[in-house]
Formats: sequence, C-alpha cells, structure tokens
Amino acid sequence: MKKVLTYGTFDLLHFGHINLLQRARELGDHLTVALSSDEFNAIKNKKAYHSYENRKAILESIRYVDAVIPETEWDQKIRDVLYHDIDIFVMGDDWKGHFDFLKDYCKVIYLPRTVGVSTTKIKRDLLTVSNA
Repeated sequence: MKKVLTYGTFDLLHFGHINLLQRARELGDHLTVALSSDEFNAIKNKKAYHSYENRKAILESIRYVDAVIPETEWDQKIRDVLYHDIDIFVMGDDWKGHFDFLKDYCKVIYLPRTVGVSTTKIKRDLLTVSNA
C-alpha cells in the first residue's frame, strides 16, 4: 500500500482544497492529512474560523481522506513520515523547496495550486463585500 501525507489548516474549505486532496490521494492508496491544531495556528499567527474539531470532522467526511492527525509543531514531519510509514509527502507548490529535507525519508511532491482560489483571497473578498 502506498501512503501519502499532506499538511494544512483547511479552514474555509474550497475547491482548491478539494482539488489538492483529490490529486494527493490519486498518488497512492491512503491519504493522511495532518491538520494544524488551533494552538499551532496561534504559534503561526493564524486564526482559523472553524475549530480544529470542526475542521477535522469536515476533512473526515471527504472521500479522498483516509485519516486525519493533528499537526502541533513544525518539527513533527519526520516523525509523522516514519511513524505512519509514508511513501509520498505532498504540499502545494507555494511551499516548493521548504520540505526537501524529507526526501531522505520519502518522495516529496509539490502540486500546482488551483488558480484563482485561496483562503486568503476568500477572506479578502468577504472583507471587501462587507465594507462596501
């Protein structure tokens, strides 16, 4: 069985997220998503609209996702790859090069982002609409 791992906050779920999850799952037989905890998001100076528990429930309901684990610190990636016996680590290409250190443990693939959609853009667009 070929196992794939990706990481993210997955807040304000949109088509770009679904596209990434689908393409990641197509690379293997099992997709694990490491989901940023609320506490870890605070360390990253990010604030998710939905709680960790709600984001986890949403991800678990997506057919491409086989397992969801918590992301609680930057340095857990090597441990996660080894513990979960991961063959392929996948991230969006906006992270290109950041995780090349994992190539010693598994294959690393950076997938192209879905053009025209991002959580940041959605938040910006909503703010513009509410201020109009």
